[in-house]
Amino acid sequence: MNSTEILDRLTETIASRREADPSSSYVAKLFHKGQDAILKKVGEEAVETIMAAKDGDKTHLTYEVADLWFHTLVLLANEGLSYTDVLNELARREGISGIAEKASRKPD
Repeated sequence: MNSTEILDRLTETIASRREADPSSSYVAKLFHKGQDAILKKVGEEAVETIMAAKDGDKTHLTYEVADLWFHTLVLLANEGLSYTDVLNELARREGISGIAEKASRKPD
C-alpha cells in the first residue's frame, strides 16, 4: 500500500467520524468540542514530538509524529481542507528558496 492510499483512507475515516456519536468516536469527540480542542491537541502532539526527538528514541519519535500528523489531518478536515491542499502547497514551493518563498508571503 502506498502513502497516498493510506492518507486517502485516513481522510475518509476522519470524514466519516465527523457526524458520529462523540461517545463512541474519539474523532467525533474532537469535532464536537470544536476548533479550540483540536488546536490544543495539535499543540500537545507537537510538544510530544519535540520531546521525543530530544530524547533520541527514533521509535518514540515515529509514534509521536504519527500522532501529530493524525491530529493535523483532523484540523485540516475541520477547516475544510485535506492533505492534498498541503501537498499542492509543497509542490508550489518546490525549487523555490525558503528565504525567497517566505519573503513572497503577504504580511499577516
